[in-house]
Amino acid sequence: MTDAALSPPLLRVRSLQRFFKTPKGLLVLVLALLIPLAAAGSGGAVVAPGVIAAALVAMAVDAPILRWRDDTWVFPSGALLTGLLVAMVLSPHEPWYIAAVTAAVGVVSKYVARGRSANVFNPAALALVATFYVFDTGQSWWGALPELPIVAIAALFATGVFITDRVKKMPAVLAFLGTYYLLITAAAFLGDPARVAELYREPDLHAALFFAFFMVTDPPTSPPKPRDQLTFGVITAVVSVAVFELIGAAYFLLAGLLVANGWEAWRRHCIRRAREASRT
Repeated sequence: MTDAALSPPLLRVRSLQRFFKTPKGLLVLVLALLIPLAAAGSGGAVVAPGVIAAALVAMAVDAPILRWRDDTWVFPSGALLTGLLVAMVLSPHEPWYIAAVTAAVGVVSKYVARGRSANVFNPAALALVATFYVFDTGQSWWGALPELPIVAIAALFATGVFITDRVKKMPAVLAFLGTYYLLITAAAFLGDPARVAELYREPDLHAALFFAFFMVTDPPTSPPKPRDQLTFGVITAVVSVAVFELIGAAYFLLAGLLVANGWEAWRRHCIRRAREASRT
C-alpha cells in the first residue's frame, strides 16, 4: 500500500517506523535502552532532571531553527541526541539547568561552526568542553554504565558494536581504541604506571568505550571512507592521550575528538577546493 492511500494515523506510524530504521533513530533507541540501565546505578531521581532538561531544551532550541530553515515543522532528532549525550556525560549531580544550557550550546554550535554541508564539530563534545570553563562542570560519564556490575559492560559493548556497524564507522572505532590503549600502555612503561592505571578501570574504561561507539562515530563530523576513518581515529587517540598527559583535563577524550573534527573539516575543504579548481 502506498503512503497516499494511508490514513493520517497510519502515515505517522509508517513515518516513525522509517525514522527508527535510520542511524539517528537507531541511536535514539540504543540510548533509550542504556539510560534506564545506567539510572539503576546512579539513581533514577538523580539523573532524571538533567536528562529531561537537556533533551527538552535542546529540542526547543532546534525546532524553530529547523522550521525557519526548512519551511516546515520537523522533529529535531539531532537535538534530542545532543541533549541525551550531554546529560549522559555530565555528572548527574550537576544542577538541571547546567545540562540544559550545555545542550542548548551544542545545538547552536551546529549552526555557528558549520561548513557547506555539515557542522564542523560534534555538538555534544564542543558544548561539554565550552561549559566546563563556564560552570566548572563534572563529567562522570554515568551513561556508560560504570556504576553497575561488570556484566553491564556487555550491554554497552553490544549496543555500541551494533550502532557502529549500522553507521559503518568500525574502522574509526578500532583505530581510536587500538591507538588509545597502545599509547597509554606505552606511557605506563615509560612513565608513572599509577598515573595511567585508572584509564583501564571504571569509570574511565566505560567512558572510552561509550565515547568511541557513540561520539567518534557521529556521521556528520567523521569521515565516511575507511582509510580516512583510520586517520580520524588515530588523531582522536593521540590528542586525547596528549591532553591527558600534559594537562590532565577531565575533557581529554572530547578534546581529541574536537581536533579530529577540525582535521576532517579541513580535509573536506581541501577536496572541495580541488574539485572546484578542476572545473575551471
